[in-house]
Amino acid sequence: MRPRLSKALALSVGITLLAVTAACGGSDAGSGETDGKITLTVKTFSKFGYEDLYKQYEADHPGVVIKEDNIAKLADYTPKLQQWLTAGSGAGDVVALEEGILVKLMGKPDQFVNLLDHGAATLQPNFLDWKWKQALTTDGKKLVGLGTDIGAQGMCYRTDLFAKAGLPTDREQVGKLWPNWDGYLETGKKFTAANTGSSFFDTAGSVYQNILMQQGDHTYFDTSNKLVIEQNPGVRKAWESTVGMVQAGLSGKLQMWSPQWNAGFKKGTFATIPCPAWMLGVISDQAGPENAGKWDVARVPGEGAVRGGSFLAVPAQSKHQKEAAELAKFLTSPKGQVGAFKAKNNFPSSPQAIDDPTVSGATNAYFSNAPVGRIFGQSAKSLKPVYLGPDNQIVGDAVGDALTAVEQGKLNPDEAWTKALADARRAVPQ
Repeated sequence: MRPRLSKALALSVGITLLAVTAACGGSDAGSGETDGKITLTVKTFSKFGYEDLYKQYEADHPGVVIKEDNIAKLADYTPKLQQWLTAGSGAGDVVALEEGILVKLMGKPDQFVNLLDHGAATLQPNFLDWKWKQALTTDGKKLVGLGTDIGAQGMCYRTDLFAKAGLPTDREQVGKLWPNWDGYLETGKKFTAANTGSSFFDTAGSVYQNILMQQGDHTYFDTSNKLVIEQNPGVRKAWESTVGMVQAGLSGKLQMWSPQWNAGFKKGTFATIPCPAWMLGVISDQAGPENAGKWDVARVPGEGAVRGGSFLAVPAQSKHQKEAAELAKFLTSPKGQVGAFKAKNNFPSSPQAIDDPTVSGATNAYFSNAPVGRIFGQSAKSLKPVYLGPDNQIVGDAVGDALTAVEQGKLNPDEAWTKALADARRAVPQ
């Protein structure tokens, strides 16, 4: 559900669902005790789908009141979170950590309660192994957070535009068109040649990110946090594959989250978009009821992918650490993850939740009754974890800016690549 914060790749992922009304969330006025009840303040961004779960928890724990402070956009939430943690106040009792900021915060684990001290070790089987390890310190002695969702990946497409281009519309046949990204490129060329008036995909950034995350166990940094953007051939391969698609005229050259991008869903400006599970809500909100049934979901090219994902952590500044830890454990339990999926399509990081009939058998009426539980479940189970260094976002911004320059015709690919490398080295001197 939660993409990485990145201006050029537009992974301010935080799935910044525009329909969410943001609360300022800058204080803990609601934390503490009122009428003998403990108030636990939960800080979130975007849509976590916890409303019904909060009511259930309060009913089962009559001495607890839950207050959620929600900030719609990850780009707004992240700096506030960092301010609260640095100041030692304001973070509340439970905080959502998007995976991009988690990597950086793992360098300061003392800012958070060690959930292993609150019985979390027994919960390890409730999470995909790589998801559990993401929030565990390298010595295995401290668990900073418990996983919520993962951005299991599919490819969303407009069946009406595919039909107009003379392409198959059945999701199984569409998936066979692109067993890999070369197949996706060739399909895009056929679509473009049909002159439908729409572009094949919305923007190069999201395509690049998907290809990049399939290229090995790390991207811009190795596990010792050494910048290896030049030495890692997978980065250059993802770059060249994406540039090839841009040069073939497949991109709509839109900026994610821009008014033009939002309007593109309703107008049918583009035919495909790489879609993690949380993107389904974005598409249906922006495309509107008049386009229900025109969208469908097929497998993503390549072998699995993940884009975004989050965790719940308890700040060390919480005045109710034990109670907050129990709430975090409940919300991230298999039952809690199934509830969040039912509410907002946030795909679980729990194997038990993934296999729960509510998830595995889920279909989405808006997307032509696509079996989204099966599609995203297969993607989640086939993906391989990728290490992201603490400065991954900064380097990703440099590469994304350069890719946008190519997309907009401001730089040729070689010039843009050279600029990306120089900007990365300047941003992360080693």
